Amino acid sequence: MSIKACIFDMDGVIVDSAKYHFIAWQELAAEIGVSFTEEDNEQLKGLSRVDSLERILKMGDLYLDNDTKLALMDKKNESYLKYIESMNESEILPGVAQFINELEAAGIKIALGSSSKNATVILERINLLSKFGAVIDGNKVTFSKPDPEVFLRGAEALQVEAHECVVFEDATAGVKAAIDGGFKCVGIGDEKVLNQAHFVIPGFENFSLKNLIERFN
Repeated sequence: MSIKACIFDMDGVIVDSAKYHFIAWQELAAEIGVSFTEEDNEQLKGLSRVDSLERILKMGDLYLDNDTKLALMDKKNESYLKYIESMNESEILPGVAQFINELEAAGIKIALGSSSKNATVILERINLLSKFGAVIDGNKVTFSKPDPEVFLRGAEALQVEAHECVVFEDATAGVKAAIDGGFKCVGIGDEKVLNQAHFVIPGFENFSLKNLIERFN
């Protein structure tokens, strides 16, 4: 297989901004009387803001009108944005910047495929935005993962076919989206959880382009 492009999820792959999502969702959940733990937060991985709120409301057996839901989502996002304002290059996960630099030097195209609507802001904060030929985020898709739309749009923007791309994902919904879309997929995290991926690594530390090519060629 000739690898022409790599598409990265963001939270848990490039940065750990998931911790800020957790704090913001926990604050909102407390406000509406729902207990929300780190374990509950794991179930939101890869979900859109709308789907995440619906999951929290279901936990509390709450049924709200659309206007109220929109107001709650806006409030959560304002809280989240407040936290990510302080992000910088120090929050890039180990090995990620070096791996991206390797891809760039080899002429391999790079895209982001994230359900986050704040992906561009975060990439700017951590000084990586210029490395990405395309940023497909929650503002540009109709369907959230596990639908493969975000990755298919990424491949289209880079002008490559799905089978020529490798997707890096840390969530089961994202892995399913990649596989269903016809992409090669590398899981980032626990092999037992991400067993649908073609292979799994704990992170990018000590992982190189050479390692990637060896696994897929």
